[in-house]
Parts: sequence; structure tokens; C-alpha cells
Amino acid sequence: MSVFFPYAALISAMLLWSTSFIALKLAFATYDPLVVIFARMAIASICFLPFLLPLLSKVRYRRGDGQLLALMALCEPCLYFIFEAKALTLTTASQAGMITAVLPLLVAISAMVFLHERVTARTFAGFGIAMAGALGLSLTGTATESAPNPLLGNFFEFLAMVCAAGYTLLLKHLSERYPAFLLTGFQAFCGSLFFFPVLLFPGTGLPTHLETLPALSVLYLGACITLGAYGLYNYGVSRIPASQASAYVNLIPVFTVFFGWLILGERFTALQYGCAALVLSGVALSQNRLPEPPAPPLAAAHPSSGISPS
Repeated sequence: MSVFFPYAALISAMLLWSTSFIALKLAFATYDPLVVIFARMAIASICFLPFLLPLLSKVRYRRGDGQLLALMALCEPCLYFIFEAKALTLTTASQAGMITAVLPLLVAISAMVFLHERVTARTFAGFGIAMAGALGLSLTGTATESAPNPLLGNFFEFLAMVCAAGYTLLLKHLSERYPAFLLTGFQAFCGSLFFFPVLLFPGTGLPTHLETLPALSVLYLGACITLGAYGLYNYGVSRIPASQASAYVNLIPVFTVFFGWLILGERFTALQYGCAALVLSGVALSQNRLPEPPAPPLAAAHPSSGISPS
């Protein structure tokens, strides 16, 4: 059963991540977007503290990894959340979720170039089908009053996906030497330090009161998304090829549209069901395993040995 754990972790991470778009929209309606990002990082860091020393005692730092760790954190959460926060002030949660479908293709191409992972034509075909389904979902979505410039917002979300692709490759490399959950905590701490100065900027609107739903959304983002979803995703990436793990991101558009319908009252049409089926089919198609090389035949026993291969 342990063979299926990475895949179950990835599906769970995508399910959680899809709800993060809804939670961010709810939080951004009341609080400054960058304050929300800092708060979720700080909450995740606090939740991670009990696990810090036990994890650190099991690893040995390798010289030169500091630069890679810093670059990974710069890609995500730092730059990633700047772009995503801007995106979600301009576009809808559903449309932002759709743009995530470009991430697997970005990761697959990058992994082929930098990690020398083999990417088959079947995998690319699966990505193409999934992206077509995600595009259909995006085109059938409607803008709302809270999305004044969906086109620009979707562009910022695309920039966030570029950062996420770089993060995934660095994570895959570093997870060979460091526990996935330790890397998750490292991200949270770096994000807290990176976004803390934002609180001191003159234009930052600090919260003057707490509203229940937005405050709970921030708490959920920190404890369940930043720590939980990233922990599950990092575990999955550390166990299977980066190009296959990233294909699960194509599930986010489907889940996001569903939760948008369930929580925000968005309609889920028959056409969207068809597009969602395309996304699921593409993910399934892209998850083919490369055939293992055949094992060499056992050497024939020497006639005088009295031993035959079994």
C-alpha cells in the first residue's frame, strides 16, 4: 500500500490547494493581501516549531545547499505569493485556479532539460488534453465585480506558475537529502521573514478588527494549506518523478470550480462537467510509467555444479 501513499498525498494536496483560492478571496475582501500572506506564513511557522528539532537532528547539511535552499524559498513562497496575491485581486478564484494547468507542462519541460527525466509522448498528450479541459473551464467562467481585470490577473497567476515550476525542480533536487516536511517548514520561516517588512510599509493596511470568516480563512491558510498542502505535495514530489507529480496540479481547476460552486454559489454547467472530465482524463493519461529494463537472464548452471536456476 505504501506505493500509493505519494499519489494519495498529491491528490490530498490538490484538494486542499483548490480551497485556498476560495479562502484567499474571502480573506482579501477584508484584509490587505500581503498582510494575509504574512499571517499565513507566521501561523504555519508556529505550527511547525514542535517538529523542528527532531527533524534537524536527522539531517546533515551539505556545503553549497544554502544557495539552493534560498533560491527555492525565493521562488516559492516569496515571489509566488506576490504574484498570486496580485492575481486574486484582479481575477476570480475559479479563473486563477484554471491557470495552474500550465504548471505541469512547465515542470515537465524543465525536468527534461535540467533533471534529465524522460518525458514520453503519451505524457505530453495527457498534459495537452488536461490543459484543453482547463482552458474550457476557464472560458466558461464568468467575471464578477471582485475581478476587475481578469486578463491581467490571469497573467500574474501565470507568472506565479513560472515561479512554482522553478520551486518544484529545486524541491525535487533537495528532497534527496532533506526530509520533505523540513523543507516545508523552511519555506514557512523564509516566507515569514520575507513578508514581515511589508507590515512596516506606509501603504500597508494593518487590520484594526477581526471578522470571523476572514480570520478563520487566514488560520486555515496557514495551518492547513501552507503547512498541510505543501507538506503533502513535497512528500509526493520526493517519491515520484517531478514531471508526473506536477501533473496532479491539473486537478486544481476541477476542484476549484467545484468549491466555487459549493461555497461561492457559482454555477457548474454541463459543459464544465465535460471540461472537468477532460482534465481528469489527461491526468490519468499522463501518469504512465516508463517500462523497466528487462532483468538479465540468469546464467546457466555449470553442468558439474549440480545447481540449476530456480
